[in-house]
Amino acid sequence: MALQIEDYAIVGDCKTVGLIGRDGSIDWLCWPRFDSPAVFAALLGSPDNGRWLIAPSQPTLHARRHYLPGTLILETEFQTESGRASIIDFMPPADGANLVRIVAGRSGRVSFRTEFVARFSYGSSVPWVSRLDDGAINAIAGPERVVLRTSIPLYGEDLKTLGEFSVQGDESVAFTLSYGPSFQSPPPAIDPFTELARTEAFWLEWSDRCPDVGPWTDTVKRSLITLKALTYAPTGGVVAAATTSLPERLGGVRNWDYRYCWLRDATFTILAFVHLGYYEEARGWRDWLMRAIAGSPEQVQIMYGVGGERWLPELTLPWLSGYEGSSPVRVGNAACEQTQIDVFGEVADAMFQTLKAGMTPPERSRTIRPVVLEYLTKAWRQKDEGIWEVRGGPQHFVHSKVMAWVAFDRAANDLEAQAFHDSTRQWRELADEIRAEVCEQGFNRELNSFVQTYGSNRLDASLLLIPLVGFLPPDDPRVQGTLRAIETKLFVANEFVLRYEPDNPGDGLPSGEGAFLACSFWLVDNYVLQGRLDEAGRLFDRLLSRCNDVGLLAEEVDPLSGRMLGNFPQAYSHVGLINCALNLSRPKGPTEERAEKTVAE
Repeated sequence: MALQIEDYAIVGDCKTVGLIGRDGSIDWLCWPRFDSPAVFAALLGSPDNGRWLIAPSQPTLHARRHYLPGTLILETEFQTESGRASIIDFMPPADGANLVRIVAGRSGRVSFRTEFVARFSYGSSVPWVSRLDDGAINAIAGPERVVLRTSIPLYGEDLKTLGEFSVQGDESVAFTLSYGPSFQSPPPAIDPFTELARTEAFWLEWSDRCPDVGPWTDTVKRSLITLKALTYAPTGGVVAAATTSLPERLGGVRNWDYRYCWLRDATFTILAFVHLGYYEEARGWRDWLMRAIAGSPEQVQIMYGVGGERWLPELTLPWLSGYEGSSPVRVGNAACEQTQIDVFGEVADAMFQTLKAGMTPPERSRTIRPVVLEYLTKAWRQKDEGIWEVRGGPQHFVHSKVMAWVAFDRAANDLEAQAFHDSTRQWRELADEIRAEVCEQGFNRELNSFVQTYGSNRLDASLLLIPLVGFLPPDDPRVQGTLRAIETKLFVANEFVLRYEPDNPGDGLPSGEGAFLACSFWLVDNYVLQGRLDEAGRLFDRLLSRCNDVGLLAEEVDPLSGRMLGNFPQAYSHVGLINCALNLSRPKGPTEERAEKTVAE
């Protein structure tokens, strides 16, 4: 059975990510892209579905791990009765597709074993294994190939590649695993120690640009590195997470594929990059957006593949039992076919934030912008599936209307008017119309709170975004009433905010899930806007304690057991962490600046 989610760390090359357990087993790796079929899929099945284990042969007395400072190079140290040794794991962020594992002695002598089980096509295809002229293990299945090179003897047994070795003192043993097409020459050998130095230099040069964020600088830097690791460098897209089908409830069916690029992530991702001075990443994400959404606005999707692909059919993989029996295992995501009006506001705000940062809008945006805004003049009145991608039918979600307001509000801003030589009057009139309707139909006077959908009495954590995007000022009584209602009904264990009321969720799926971490970070941001800084700091500290030992966060946490749930690591969780740290560490954080605009009006 796979480890608990929090027991995994990641390595990556800005094209894909591998999950490595604290036991030394790589249980998940998709090659050559995040959304490619997995070569190792034990995470969602069993070791027979593919994994690569390197671990001490004798019992481990203690194991600890850390990333080399400022990098995505993972070191896992094992202490046994006979000695101490480390495994150093990394993926060089360069041309090609390689994974390097170096076993280094520290003291005494430690015996190790390795078990290499390659299974292509999400654990379903057993490869043909042979030897290359240089002695490397060559595993081929259909169009794919992996080549394993090492100096130690390896042998085959029960469709696995096995080996035993030991290290002492300053000895080291290196392994390199390379991926490539089976119909071309095998990937060339690389020098693992040269690549280690190059990889460390790459990450240090990048992460050392992170500015001071007070007491949270190291934590923010780790989250930034995680976001960079979830970036597909060839296109600039950022995936929501590195995995598919890690459940939102153990044994449940809320198991989704998050290895794609969601448009709504744009605003917060770009805010995180821009406010920390990473303009190149923000520009890459912006340019990816422009390419992905080009065309008829009626065909804009909420998500795309890392290259901008539109066709993401949702399929199930019956040969995988699912993480801790949570089935079905899904690849693809049918939510790409949903209508979610809020994404237009997210895109508009993302473009506005890059404009505020002094980034010249690309020429493509000059042609896309008016077409999208004209489409939205009618589309905002429609029902949709909303931010949570419900599968129970479209409704008039308040958050969707608020984000439509964001689109027109940003279009009516003087900064955009100057950049696009546009008249702001019609966009301001539409923004005012939406705000009036939402305040009338989306506010429940008996609850003294905004609600999930027009005319309902259900609360929704997305309502916490109302002051964060500047729809209403933080001191508006309706905002404060909504905050109190959410604290009463959705705030659990004095730490976690549920997405919406858990009983009879009305989303077309069985009830039951963990607490969505991004919602808790939104509550921290609201406390900052309300001037409740002590409460904001305490809640933020509690949330930071939910990071695992190497600083990573999943999508959700089970409030009862404290276990991580959902896909891992989750970009949205780390973006929330970064933005909270910025808001707490600066006199005026990014969300506060956005809210001030509305107060001034």
